[in-house]
Amino acid sequence: MSNHKAGFVNIIGNPNVGKSTLMNAFVGEKLSIITSKAQTTRHRILGIVNGDNFQVILSDTPGIIKPAYQLQESMMDFVKSAFEDADLLIYMVEIGEKELKDEAFFKRLQHSEIPVLLLLNKIDKSSQEQLEEQVAYWKEKLPTAEIYPVSALTNFNVPEVFNRIVELLPDSPPFYAKDQLTDKPERFFVNETIREKILLNYKKEIPYAVEVETEEFLEDDKIIRIRSVIMVERETQKGIIIGHKGTALKKVGMQAREDLEKFFGKQVHIELYVKVNKNWRSNTNQLRRFGYNQK
Repeated sequence: MSNHKAGFVNIIGNPNVGKSTLMNAFVGEKLSIITSKAQTTRHRILGIVNGDNFQVILSDTPGIIKPAYQLQESMMDFVKSAFEDADLLIYMVEIGEKELKDEAFFKRLQHSEIPVLLLLNKIDKSSQEQLEEQVAYWKEKLPTAEIYPVSALTNFNVPEVFNRIVELLPDSPPFYAKDQLTDKPERFFVNETIREKILLNYKKEIPYAVEVETEEFLEDDKIIRIRSVIMVERETQKGIIIGHKGTALKKVGMQAREDLEKFFGKQVHIELYVKVNKNWRSNTNQLRRFGYNQK
């Protein structure tokens, strides 16, 4: 295809700076789950935006943290891989932030030969004076980066950034089919939607001890029938997830069903079960089973 651009644009940054909100704004679909809690994103999720003469392959990555257990180490491996296959890096910060939580990552960014767009997010929460001071700060820290103030939530400057991304992409035929939206299967989005509702409805450690596995996804013309299992690490967590007379679990199922009906555009019937899977976050085999350990 002549005059066609295509490439991989990887979004990195600290937890909770708005990476998933930005990705969803670019794609126009809710591919990445969004909550106010840190470490919401656990995987690398590709979102594909197609135009007549371009294909932008966006990659949302977990927020950068210092890993405390094996699952988090695997999450940081996804971030490392984002440096290796990018044609363009988006480094996302929010007003008032000073650096990445991991200095080694920041050094890689400073010495990157790949073009870097630094997006200063959440500017709707800042004054003009604060914004100017932040732009000056980041110009000094990352002199090679192009800096754009944005609000991913209100879509301020997002279309302008997207146009710049397309300009910077190399000439290339598309990597994926032009009607493809993501590299993940339907079950992945079912799992992530359920996990998002758990993040929103439960406190403390519970959401972080949870993994979701969809065992059945049966689709016909009118309805999708789904059976999913919520894994927890301990028996006490199982009781909390289910709640008194199953009310807490019913609420999660109802909220997930509403979102999935919008996502798939048809009726959804969902059954949820809860199982104990002891210490899965520190178990190499279990992490591999859930798509984390790629080594």
